[in-house]
Amino acid sequence: MQASWLSCISHYIDKITRGLGHAIKWLTLAMVLLTFIIVTLRYGFNIGFIAMQESVLYLHGIVIMLGAAYAYKEDAHVRVDIFYQKFSNKQKALVNALGVLLLLLPVCVFFFYISLDYVLASWRIFEKSSEAGGLPLVYLNKTLILLLPITLFLQGISELCKAITDYQSNEVEGA
Repeated sequence: MQASWLSCISHYIDKITRGLGHAIKWLTLAMVLLTFIIVTLRYGFNIGFIAMQESVLYLHGIVIMLGAAYAYKEDAHVRVDIFYQKFSNKQKALVNALGVLLLLLPVCVFFFYISLDYVLASWRIFEKSSEAGGLPLVYLNKTLILLLPITLFLQGISELCKAITDYQSNEVEGA
């Protein structure tokens, strides 16, 4: 019963993260195309737009900050596999659970906490670009600082559910 409940939670969080990841893939393409346009205009026609250049920075921020949870879900994050690769499935599940509980979730909570005032201050004044012709959306860009720990926290919960399920299923198999 508990395993199916945990699998259900994990499934829904993974579905959200997967959707976010697929959207980010398209934003990455948009960022590359926009960069090509900016470079072509700048060096081919001597035309430059600050707003276009800033939009690439905003897209870059979106891709990195919101793509972290997707990278974690897809196991594309950095891991020291020297010992981990030799572990049994049960040991891997235990390491994954402890990593989420002792490292990922506390870091996400801390990161959210220390960033909250900074982002709220930007929202209070609806912070704009300091560049003439820049985007008036700095406060929205800074919101990504809060979305990173939120999405990583949620994906961490999903990975914790999977680790608990894996640990329990390997415990039953070993019995």
